[in-house]
Amino acid sequence: MSETVAAPARSALLRVGELHPALAEPVLESMNFLNEVSHRYPDAISLAAGRPHEDLFDARTPERYLAAYRHHLAADRGFTPEQVRRTLFQYGRTKGVIHDLIARMLHVDERIDVDPESVVVTVGCQEAMVLTLRALRADARDVLLAVAPTYVGLTGAAALVDLPVVPVPGGTGGVDLDALARLVTRLRAEGRRPRACYVMPDFANPSGLSMDLTTRHTLLDAAATLDLMLLEDNPYGLFHGGEHLPTLKALDTGHRVVYFGSFAKTCLPGARVGYVVADTPVEGIDGSLGLFADELAKIKGMLTVNTSPVAQAVVGGHLVTHGCSLVTANAAERAVYQRNLHHLLDGLSARFAADSGVRWNTPSGGYFVVVDVPFTADDAALEYSAQEHGVLWVPMRHFYDHPDADRRLRLSCSAVSPAEIDQALDRLAAFVASRR
Repeated sequence: MSETVAAPARSALLRVGELHPALAEPVLESMNFLNEVSHRYPDAISLAAGRPHEDLFDARTPERYLAAYRHHLAADRGFTPEQVRRTLFQYGRTKGVIHDLIARMLHVDERIDVDPESVVVTVGCQEAMVLTLRALRADARDVLLAVAPTYVGLTGAAALVDLPVVPVPGGTGGVDLDALARLVTRLRAEGRRPRACYVMPDFANPSGLSMDLTTRHTLLDAAATLDLMLLEDNPYGLFHGGEHLPTLKALDTGHRVVYFGSFAKTCLPGARVGYVVADTPVEGIDGSLGLFADELAKIKGMLTVNTSPVAQAVVGGHLVTHGCSLVTANAAERAVYQRNLHHLLDGLSARFAADSGVRWNTPSGGYFVVVDVPFTADDAALEYSAQEHGVLWVPMRHFYDHPDADRRLRLSCSAVSPAEIDQALDRLAAFVASRR
């Protein structure tokens, strides 16, 4: 009698079309593409990465700041050795363990006065965005407004929570307020619900644009009139050229601004610590009032449980060492980024004549400069630039869908030296000449 032979098991197969629709969105490919290009061309000089300058890193920093935070817990908070150990090594509270220091820092540096309980410490600023957008997206009517061009991490986060993003023109002043009002009116007439508008008032990524003080006040007035929340992202505000304007949150008297912050640029990117200030009142089903931060903490508890207390301790030690002032702590960083920005702008002027067809904006701070070129600056052009000329940049097409984006590229000056900027601009000039 012959034996029955079992059929071979079929391997599992997943289809992208049967996964979350956001996985097919081009925006989720942008980060990976740009990282892969830099790895494929390691000899190319990168004017693409918006990263802190690595010469400012010190391998002894984490240990030193951990010690400072342990001393703070024992000397300033009166913790026993057992309590110090538990704070560092246990899970900790969902909202974070350095929320009080962040609130103090906001008061010292930005004149933002908030209850520490309105602060949620997050795994980088990216988690702060995901928590906030997840909470705001209630049903299919909801949309998010965002000043274009927009940080790709924001549009990617919105895609993951099924929240469509409607672009608001940035204009020359950082936001077109008339266009914002028209958009809100139109969307509501269509039965849509604009939940908030995302803005980066200081040296925005990718545009480098900033809002002047009048625009900030007018935007807050418009948001109140339109009954619209504002999501303010401020990773670059400290790296200014001498004029430190108040944040929207510092001017916010109606608890209408949700404020995103990050220690990636101002402390240590490897710690992956950010935060969100969410002091907008939330009325419960029973009529009680709480904070929007409490609602975000519910989501965080199911997403990342809490932010690494060890990473928070490094940031906390950084804060207490400098009197809870990132302005004081980042004096050297600000000097480096200002030096590099001026060197980049001077270098562009030296290499591209007025009749070259190449134009650029002139931010007074931050990391980024946007360059207009007389040819298509897409991913294929970037590959050619990297392979044939050894210089990397970012196509503006990754940040917004607009006809102008096809002939624009973003340069970053943060992670390179003046000598590297010179060499990179020589290569960029040769690349531009080759495309004419």
